[in-house]
Amino acid sequence: MRVLATAGHVDHGKSALVRALTGMEPDRYEEERRRGLTLDLGFVWTWLDALGDHLAFVDVPGHERFVPTMLAGVGPVPAVLFVVAADQGWQSQSQEHLAVLDALGVRHAVLAVTRGDLADPEPVRADAVERLADTSLGKVASVAVSAVTGTGLDELRAALARTAAELPAPDPAADVRLWLDRAFTVRGHGTVVTGTLGAGTLRVGDRLVTGDGSAVLRVRGLQSLHEDREFVSGVARVAVNVHGQGDTGLRRGQVLLTPECWRETEVIDVRVNGEPVADLPRRVTLHIGTAAVPVTVRPLGTDTARLTLARPLPLRIGDRAVLREPGGTRTPRGATVLDVRPPRLTRRGAGRARAAELAALTGRPDGAAELRRRKLVRRADLTAMGVPAPADPVAGDWLADAAYWHELRDRLVTEVARHARAHPLEPGLPTGAARRLLGLPDRTLVDALAEACPRLRSGQGRLYASGDSRPELPPSVDAVRRDLARAPFRAPEAGRLAALGLDHRTLAAAVSAGALLRIADGIVLLPGADAEAAAVLAGLPQPFTLSEARRALDTTRRVAVPLLEFLDARGRTERVDDRRRRCRPGPGNGGAGRSRRPDTARGDE
Repeated sequence: MRVLATAGHVDHGKSALVRALTGMEPDRYEEERRRGLTLDLGFVWTWLDALGDHLAFVDVPGHERFVPTMLAGVGPVPAVLFVVAADQGWQSQSQEHLAVLDALGVRHAVLAVTRGDLADPEPVRADAVERLADTSLGKVASVAVSAVTGTGLDELRAALARTAAELPAPDPAADVRLWLDRAFTVRGHGTVVTGTLGAGTLRVGDRLVTGDGSAVLRVRGLQSLHEDREFVSGVARVAVNVHGQGDTGLRRGQVLLTPECWRETEVIDVRVNGEPVADLPRRVTLHIGTAAVPVTVRPLGTDTARLTLARPLPLRIGDRAVLREPGGTRTPRGATVLDVRPPRLTRRGAGRARAAELAALTGRPDGAAELRRRKLVRRADLTAMGVPAPADPVAGDWLADAAYWHELRDRLVTEVARHARAHPLEPGLPTGAARRLLGLPDRTLVDALAEACPRLRSGQGRLYASGDSRPELPPSVDAVRRDLARAPFRAPEAGRLAALGLDHRTLAAAVSAGALLRIADGIVLLPGADAEAAAVLAGLPQPFTLSEARRALDTTRRVAVPLLEFLDARGRTERVDDRRRRCRPGPGNGGAGRSRRPDTARGDE
């Protein structure tokens, strides 16, 4: 199917012409037919043999009071049938409709000069062709017709078929963004919405999300041209029977989307066509698709501006919109979306700097350029902006500009070295601290940087420079080790540690470096002392008491109690009852575990 919208001044015969072309009535309301005045959007279609396909029309009102309705009709449609009456010629709404089409960047059109039976159409046709040629429509095919006599209708059908055949083919796999132009209730079916599907494919059973994310709806049924369909690909006129909580609140101007593929935005940077942006009013209405949203304009450059939307919309880079002052006293202006996630402008001079940056943007999605500008972005977010990912992720879903990624690696090496110098007892830079120092949004990025850098290694949540990354321990640690070499289970007391200047932090560094073994808070022995103690205890008659263990190990109760608990926790010993333990069989326990005397109670000291 191909879809065109009508355009032109009120009472120039748009509805009569599509009625003659299709044999269908575009005016849906009795009042419209009674007054001969289109008040709302109408939808009709016909089969064109020359096209080998259906051609559908969105018939729009031409009265100046209904320009917003006209914008809702032409917004999602790629081509137009522009109508001018031979007996009236070019009129005010002819000009405004043309300005709207030019603002939207519409490039495909057919000009129909109607009422050729009432006046000579040639002067009007020549004038209109020249006016259209000065806009985005360029040179268009033109036909003089009469809906009353039928003159020129066959020629018009041929011109429409040629123009429709030239329309670019949309991607059937694209993400769906269906702007709604009608929403109503059908008894026995529920809510039905209609719109022009510009690209992508809708299927029965699909899930769609409303633009504000407030509701997830299921497609219960699907029609196109009054025929039930299992699926429809754009471009097409569709009627969608949706079901879900919130479906009764749907209305024109809202949108249904492929879930998780779009991001709503309330702030966008745009390029504005025509006169300098400074001439725009501070508040205008942005028209895109079928939506009309008030926006606040902040000029940046001569042709660029920041728009703050009254409600968020699912927009992408390259979208075309119309900026129109309420009341239509000024010519509508076209706007091309340059950025849907622009940076905040909080510093002095940020606006001028942003204007210089926007001057280089074209509005055409460029993955490599976007990645260079943003440096770091999630692939899903980039795709939701309408920009294809230019490279594979560096970690998870994160994309990084190659030059920025290399810079981050160098900075990480520098920060690891700086931390090691500042904290000789704890040379490893915690991964969380590294993330904050580099200003990264995700810890996985730090891990990926470390893995990609041969000058770094990671362990236990810290980053070290490659090579010997042990802490620089003070000589007093060696003094403790000498004490323990003489009496392996006589852990130094608090006074001795204080005299040596060994605080909790230094002891922790010594333990981390493998110079000491921490048994409990304030209790340290030499590494391997646990295995040596287990071997000594295995030589005792089993089970044994705390007192017997203390004497065998030549230590004090202060050390023996936590040491036995340490051995219990590691499976070297186990309790028999409240007062006795025994060694468990296993390597290093000397085959302990068998009782060497009757299991009689002994008193603990």
